[in-house]
Amino acid sequence: MTSKDKLYGLVLSGGKSTRMGIDKGSINYHGIPQREYLVNLLKEVCADVFLSVRDEQTVGISSNAKIIVDENQYRGPFNGLISAHHKYPDAAWLVLACDLPLIDKTSIERLIQERNPKKFATAFATQSSKLPEPLCAIWEPEALKKAEENLKAGGGSCPRKFLINSDIALVFPEEDKVLFNANSMEDYHEVISKL
Repeated sequence: MTSKDKLYGLVLSGGKSTRMGIDKGSINYHGIPQREYLVNLLKEVCADVFLSVRDEQTVGISSNAKIIVDENQYRGPFNGLISAHHKYPDAAWLVLACDLPLIDKTSIERLIQERNPKKFATAFATQSSKLPEPLCAIWEPEALKKAEENLKAGGGSCPRKFLINSDIALVFPEEDKVLFNANSMEDYHEVISKL
């Protein structure tokens, strides 16, 4: 299996961005809206790339973007993940949250190179936490199937807890900073200072 076979990219940008105060996917860190920047990164390494959004976000999205509208069956990030899985159930998904402004192509390529398709997922983790980053990970189809079964059975809606309790591969990036989540204006200013 080559790195691109049935590996689809998914940029999760359907969150409400309440802590940030503005849509995190629309923030310009690299000369274009963050969601477009991440889509462009994933296009270089994935067979196809999609943007995960809420229904009301479809207005104002670039017309050449492929979108998957959240089905609103589950809470949190699983909403976008499971919606994508329903659309393409045989695909593995390289998932990136739109609040990762320091992620780069080199790091993404490393995640793909270290992918273990026999595991439920291959996830980045920081050296400091050693915990999987579910929104910077490759989710295999079987993992998303099991995650949905877990959700239907009343299991929790936290993707990290699901991965912690699953058979996954952890990958550590060269620098933890690529996994920095920008969730507030304070975080935004910190990112700008680093860029």
